[in-house]
Amino acid sequence: MRTSNTQGRLARTISRTALVVAAVTAVALTAACGGTGTDSGDGKTITVYSADGVGSWYTTQFAEFKKQTGISVNLVEAGSGEVVNRVDKEQSNPQADVLVTLPPFIQKAKSSGLLQDSGIDTSFVAATDKDTDGKYVTLAGNYLSFIANPSVDTTKLTWDDLLKPEFKGKLQYSTPGQAGDGTAVLILLQNLLGKQGALDYLAKLQANNVGPSSSTGKLQAKVDKGELVVANGDVQMNLTTVKDKGSKFTIFFPAAADGKRSTVAVPYVMGLAKGAPHQSEAKRLMEFLLSADAQKSLPDTFAVPARKELRDSPATTGTSASTVLAGVEVVNVNWTKILSDLDADVAAYQKATGQ
Repeated sequence: MRTSNTQGRLARTISRTALVVAAVTAVALTAACGGTGTDSGDGKTITVYSADGVGSWYTTQFAEFKKQTGISVNLVEAGSGEVVNRVDKEQSNPQADVLVTLPPFIQKAKSSGLLQDSGIDTSFVAATDKDTDGKYVTLAGNYLSFIANPSVDTTKLTWDDLLKPEFKGKLQYSTPGQAGDGTAVLILLQNLLGKQGALDYLAKLQANNVGPSSSTGKLQAKVDKGELVVANGDVQMNLTTVKDKGSKFTIFFPAAADGKRSTVAVPYVMGLAKGAPHQSEAKRLMEFLLSADAQKSLPDTFAVPARKELRDSPATTGTSASTVLAGVEVVNVNWTKILSDLDADVAAYQKATGQ
């Protein structure tokens, strides 16, 4: 009887051990696969790496996409350059399905072989807003801007004014080469002052600059609280923060010596990541985000639709990107050319500013 009980206990112990081993093996295999997308009862989960700024629009659209398809979306937001660097580092074990970032980082992603042709229909997007090889397409239009604490009068604020001692330790802009909006600051100044003139200006501005920042979005709260009085931003993100969080900062565009105010376009651009773990589902999401129904809601999030027939659609709130851009010249830039010079330009910037 004792022998029988011993055998029974031994059998149960072996059974439990086998279950534990099986469970550990299953976890190890899942970790080895490394993909963030998973099969579940309600479909797959796909992953989007995106430059920060359109999070509120994503929330609504991803919820509707799941409702229609059963496919969930995992969003990872970071700085424009950071999301591209992350995809690059993960090439041996891809995590992202869709990449959304700003120029010239989307062009950098293409040149680095991080994107593949999605094959989706983009005929309704202007030729200037998409890659001729099908590797990327504009998702939403947007523009470089600056923000200031309400304590600052921005009505006549010029680039030269930002060099004044009163802004020392109270001014910050996101870092060129790391953040799309920060890179746009360098590109705009190059257009206004020439390459050497831009470096000379930024070297002087460094006396007031708090320091580097890989993310533009993080500067908003600092300006709102008064920790900073001036920072760079972009129209869509800044207007959304004012609406959603009640921020009180002022959106403005520094004027040149002749009084003219200008900016550059910094659109959100989308591509299918090379080696995407869930390619077919990722393509469905890209098509969904470019659909007329999804694009119609962009003006209410202060972005400009990529679809040609919707570009001039008004916002139901009464405030739109075009309202803020009234009287501001949008400088046309060749982002492909900018990319070819980017490494040298960033190196020159770092040398000039010591950042």
